Amino acid sequence: MKNEDLLKIAKKFGTPTYVYDASKIESQYKRLTSSFKEVKNLRINYAVKALSNISILKYIKNLGAGIDTVSVQEVILGLKAGFDPDKIIYTPNGVSVKEIEKVAEMGVNINIDNLNVLEQFGNLNPNVPICIRINPHVMAGGNNKISVGHIDSKFGISIHQIPLLLRIIQNTNIKVNGIHMHTGSDILDIEVFIHAAEILFDAASKFEDLDFIDFGSGFKVPYSTGDNETNIEELGEKLSKRFNEFCKEYGKDLTLAFEPGKFLVSEAGSFLCSVNSIKQTTSTVFAQVDSGFNHFVRPMMYGSNHDIINISNPNDSERFYSVVGYICETDTFANNKRISRINEYDVLCFKNAGAYCFTMASNYNSRYKPSEILFFNNKPFEIRKRETIEDILKNQVVIDI
Repeated sequence: MKNEDLLKIAKKFGTPTYVYDASKIESQYKRLTSSFKEVKNLRINYAVKALSNISILKYIKNLGAGIDTVSVQEVILGLKAGFDPDKIIYTPNGVSVKEIEKVAEMGVNINIDNLNVLEQFGNLNPNVPICIRINPHVMAGGNNKISVGHIDSKFGISIHQIPLLLRIIQNTNIKVNGIHMHTGSDILDIEVFIHAAEILFDAASKFEDLDFIDFGSGFKVPYSTGDNETNIEELGEKLSKRFNEFCKEYGKDLTLAFEPGKFLVSEAGSFLCSVNSIKQTTSTVFAQVDSGFNHFVRPMMYGSNHDIINISNPNDSERFYSVVGYICETDTFANNKRISRINEYDVLCFKNAGAYCFTMASNYNSRYKPSEILFFNNKPFEIRKRETIEDILKNQVVIDI
């Protein structure tokens, strides 16, 4: 999308607003499938948690993907978006057996990462095939908050517990149709990914009748100009070759599955906000905007660095600004960042805002959640209306006091 398109959207729909470029989602999907074209059976399950708007889900469904879900609510969203149950995999963590059984009744694929839960579920539902999530004990990811495959992680069944895992499977007589791992997000070194894959292949060889191997995701995307990203083409070449070799050793053509979220939607997203005021202190110039970590928490929670562009005045001389929000906490989007000269009411664009941005938004300070726009076929479509005070009050119950 061009700056002119974004400015028109800001004028028409107001700010703060999330905008998603459908063409970028499609190009990322095709880039991934093309990188693994040598694999006979490839399945892409989009990670709903990254961006769960139902219109986005329908668009990704039309590209040919399935979905990866982590809650019964995400499963229901997927079904309402039109996904067939067999195109949905459910990978929860820390949920009750009751929730897993509820999802199983919907006919979707089940992925379990807890020996105790596996034994309970297997005894009650021996005829429901399940996938097993393995913890490969590989430290990978951009930081410790998004590294989920290390030895102290709450996710997955330890590779050292495989003998016990096999015993539970034998005792419950449950069928295992898949094996899965997810080591973390923002993985840059593909050799780390290949190393973890070898651990998963070794684990897979201990199961007799698998249908698929799910390698998770975690591919790094560039957050700012000049930032590094995962070489998905090189990973595709190396992992495809090794996967095809394993299928020959296994004696069966398995399906290679991925569950990308950020990779598909992150770069497609732009977050637009308006400048309320400019504040000069003795050492800092603050650009104060009509948003905060209630809308865009990634810089505060993960320390992520997003490009910020003044699309109202993109070609002026650059100055140093600290871009901050209107929340009664420290909600700093950027410290002393070089941005083209900012005036009040200018519209700023935060790039790389498609993944884990709106889905992590809240009503903190009783602020409204922003609207969402899908830019499709060169036209903007509102896919979520901006909230009102009625939305804030909707489920509150006023009692007589």
